[in-house]
Amino acid sequence: MHKIFTLCLLLVAAATFAQQPGNDAEYVKQNYTKYEYQIPMRDGKKLFTSVYVPKDQSKKYPIMMDRTCYSVAPYGTDKYKGGLGPSSLFLHDGYIFVYQDVRGRWMSEGIYQEMTPELEVHKTNKDIDEGTDTYDTIDWLIKNIPNNNGKVGVWGISYPGFYTTTALLSRHPALVAASPQAPIADLWRDDGWHNGAFFLVANFGFYPGFTNRQDDKPTQRRARGFDSGTEDGYEFFMRMGPTRNTNDKYYKDTIRLWNEMLDHPDYDQHWKDRNVLPHLHDIKTAVLVTGGWYDAEDLYGAINTYKTLVQKNPATPVYFAMGPWVHGGWSRGDGDHLGDVDFGAPTGPYYREKIEFAFFSHYLKGTDLNIAKVNTFETGVNQWKTYKTWPPKEAEDKNLYLLSNGKLSFAAPSATTNSYEEFISDPWHPVPFINGIDMDMKREYMTGDQRFAARRPDVLTWQTDTLANDVTIAGNIWANLKVATTGTDADWVVKVIDVYPDSAKNNKWTGKDVYMSGYQQMVRSESMRGKYRNNTGHPEPFVPGKVAPVNFELQDVLHTFKKGHRIMVQVQSTWFPLIDRNPQKFVDIMKATEKDFQKATHRVYTSKQNPSFLKVRVMQ
Repeated sequence: MHKIFTLCLLLVAAATFAQQPGNDAEYVKQNYTKYEYQIPMRDGKKLFTSVYVPKDQSKKYPIMMDRTCYSVAPYGTDKYKGGLGPSSLFLHDGYIFVYQDVRGRWMSEGIYQEMTPELEVHKTNKDIDEGTDTYDTIDWLIKNIPNNNGKVGVWGISYPGFYTTTALLSRHPALVAASPQAPIADLWRDDGWHNGAFFLVANFGFYPGFTNRQDDKPTQRRARGFDSGTEDGYEFFMRMGPTRNTNDKYYKDTIRLWNEMLDHPDYDQHWKDRNVLPHLHDIKTAVLVTGGWYDAEDLYGAINTYKTLVQKNPATPVYFAMGPWVHGGWSRGDGDHLGDVDFGAPTGPYYREKIEFAFFSHYLKGTDLNIAKVNTFETGVNQWKTYKTWPPKEAEDKNLYLLSNGKLSFAAPSATTNSYEEFISDPWHPVPFINGIDMDMKREYMTGDQRFAARRPDVLTWQTDTLANDVTIAGNIWANLKVATTGTDADWVVKVIDVYPDSAKNNKWTGKDVYMSGYQQMVRSESMRGKYRNNTGHPEPFVPGKVAPVNFELQDVLHTFKKGHRIMVQVQSTWFPLIDRNPQKFVDIMKATEKDFQKATHRVYTSKQNPSFLKVRVMQ
């Protein structure tokens, strides 16, 4: 059977990934009564809401709410979810659980907007956004659901993480705790584009399965998704051709949200309006922001939601948890490995009990709380670390220089010659982002062995000598490249890699025909569409042959490169089909045709005159 894109369905599951031991489904039916309501909003629209109330009415309960665009299913008061809340711990402790279809989705009224623009001023009842919808929902629940204790907590993962962030903007006094988990913060920067490079495979697979309605008519109908007819994503997208062919060959301009993506490749007002971060001020609600170091979708959202909340709300209790997880990985399973990489022990259960459950229990039920403001898992040594701030104040800025002859060093280049490394980038033979066959954005690429890429002539590689001591990087990484190209546009992909010693042994997760000896584990990676190097809203071409700076953020890590390992950096210009292909000609890539694509020679300079380096934060 051919693979049908399932990202949408995975995200649906991620939004409600309560831990469900075999008896949880039966426990829900025995101990909770389900109700369904159409809750009126201030503009007259009604939002479909499922409410699960404990049958034991001898005491009052706080409310835990999840607002979602992925359906509150199953529908019907006689049909129950198999689990409730962020984890099984909440189900058995006793809460009133609320699930709501957001405006314009599934059984709720209204027209759906992607990443609903949030408003600073609400002058009339027609000035609505997710903040006002949340306020009106909480207000109705507090006044109409019996035996609630007047306290509300909100949680959600991925898109529901965004709705959790926007719940903060309701500023309702009953909202005392919220946990945005892998929240989308800025769609252009999270799921859509990474510094202007379009994330092709993830988005192409997502929208057909997401688009079950495009009008204001409530429905329980599910979308059909897209059947690619193959398991081989690399070949499928190569045969498809330029990105415009997604419509010419397949979607035929039938998906409004897809067309919005293609119509706005620049970071224009359309996307600025959908950036929630500028609105995160005057927040009084306690917040736990959660993310995964290996979240391929919304790493940016988790990190920057936390940083923005702390910066703009210094008096508000804001907590931060980051573990070795994929998108939503903390909410289910053990979290003890990813692909071939072993994390030493389960990490998910620790988070669910000692951090998430403890946080909500304290603010909603008054239990003791003894967690640090920052709880982060240090990969490489596989240890939980706590800090007062993130990044840790103990981390010191250092430059890691790309030198001639493939050397990588904290010592700056001294050669006076204008040295460089160069390669030919051919968009008709792009570098794959995984060493294998898959039709989706395979999550294991975040830690995958990069030896397959290092052996290609269109991937440049630098590495340190064998480390004499551990080196721990904590915080964001900035690539500072000096480059030149024979074309007028180019993508730049930078990967930071932990090279294992030859003596490394396989672990119980090591894949078939894989050896950890010499393994090149990706630690962090990022792409940059070169025409946005100076301004993401106003692209500009390269001047062929002219040296130009290309600087961009690779986002945060907490990773120790152990003694005996090496640090490696790879630079390439294609990463397919994770990102779409750049024609290497200054054009609107969403409208490019086959004839626009051309080979180009790219240079990365390594000299004293034009140094290329990574700015990293090294723990002292």
